[in-house]
Amino acid sequence: MKKAIALAFAATFGAIVLTGCNTISGIGKDVQKVGQVVTSAGGK
Repeated sequence: MKKAIALAFAATFGAIVLTGCNTISGIGKDVQKVGQVVTSAGGK
């Protein structure tokens, strides 16, 4: 029973970590895009 609970916890934790990484990656891309827009606007 303890093994099943530990496995369920590990699977849930892994899913949360993977989702978090994808979210942080998406935010990084958004920030990078904003930086490009600001840079190109400053060059005009």
